[in-house]
Amino acid sequence: MRQMTAAHRSLPFDTWVLVENPDTGRTVEVRINDRGPFAEGRILDLSYAAARVVGAVASGVIPVRLRVIATPGHRNEPRGAFTIQLGAFADEARATALERELAGKGVGAGVRRAEIGDRVLYRVRAGRFASRADAGPYARRLATLGYTVLVTPE
Repeated sequence: MRQMTAAHRSLPFDTWVLVENPDTGRTVEVRINDRGPFAEGRILDLSYAAARVVGAVASGVIPVRLRVIATPGHRNEPRGAFTIQLGAFADEARATALERELAGKGVGAGVRRAEIGDRVLYRVRAGRFASRADAGPYARRLATLGYTVLVTPE
């Protein structure tokens, strides 16, 4: 429930998928760790944490775009470097606006361009921490300011 995971009927376990809410442009990377959904017409069940990031908690069901970004055994995550992601946008202007909003609240953040397949995303990230645990207090502070936060490998 608190991890960035999802259920899919046929993708192998430990496959990583980029999930985009096309209505908002918000994205999240999730690991397939379960089978489902079993409701007709649905292709993916997101964990609560992942649903929160893409804005699916209130409605429960949203349209999504999926892209497999890593298959089992082929994901190289950096070790020992973590950051806090506050948003990921297809539109650079939206990412820059969030960066300015955060600066107005005293939060130093930056926009990082990421190419995923043939798509470009602009990720708004703050801080650099040696461990996930070290990032926790700062992430909680940002969450109390009303932001959806995700501690992620850098």
